[in-house]
Amino acid sequence: GVALPPNNEYAFKTDVLRREEEEYELADYILCPSEFTVRTFLDRGFKREKLVRHIYGFDEEACYPDSHRDGGTAGGLTMLFAGDCAVRKGVHFALEAWLQSPAHRDGRFLIAGNFLPAYAEKLSALLRHPSVEVLGHRSDIPELMRKSDILVLPSIEEGFGLVCAEAIGSGCVPLVSEACTDICRHMENALVHPIGDVQLLARQITMLHEDRALLERLRAGCLRTAPQVTWKAAGERLLQAYREILDRRMQQSPAAPSASGVSA
Repeated sequence: GVALPPNNEYAFKTDVLRREEEEYELADYILCPSEFTVRTFLDRGFKREKLVRHIYGFDEEACYPDSHRDGGTAGGLTMLFAGDCAVRKGVHFALEAWLQSPAHRDGRFLIAGNFLPAYAEKLSALLRHPSVEVLGHRSDIPELMRKSDILVLPSIEEGFGLVCAEAIGSGCVPLVSEACTDICRHMENALVHPIGDVQLLARQITMLHEDRALLERLRAGCLRTAPQVTWKAAGERLLQAYREILDRRMQQSPAAPSASGVSA
């Protein structure tokens, strides 16, 4: 029941879709930053060999853990959502789960991002709860992550979820849907729930609220994962993807020898 304005980036646009589909058909390969993205192409009939995996990475100079953290035992739980406050990001799932969990009694749910007005109106009763703080657009997301215990991203669909990599680098434990599992691994550096499962998400929030030792173990898992999802690591993975593509092309169509006898 939430209508998108015509100029919204997610609104249906026939001309944009037609151009994108033409580009997909013309491309020899399509870079996909997640298995969720890969599945969307497979579902549309694309061959897997045309789909090449890579990842996005976070800026280590901006996203780093708080070295003075108290160990996660003091005060209420702080949960953060950071991003476009849109239906596809599942903010309504996060709000419902938060208010079902006892964590809301002495904790805070920070929402950093712009709301579509119609969406905010539909969620107005939940957003007015005293434990919920709507911060609007912010430019200090890494600092908010360092001050938060968990990042929630219950997306219905997600290309990659760069914000998860940023949270991992900042020592903020992701609670995510199955659309965001390329770097978020259940009970290792994150908690994962099926898309739309508000009841399970509420139980996971409660679990971290009540078991701070588990929260710290997951945070330690984040910090172990962080070196694998930096900008540098993502750049190396992209370079590897290009090399894999070139190797495939050479195997499929070896270049003819040049006049000097050296392959082009």
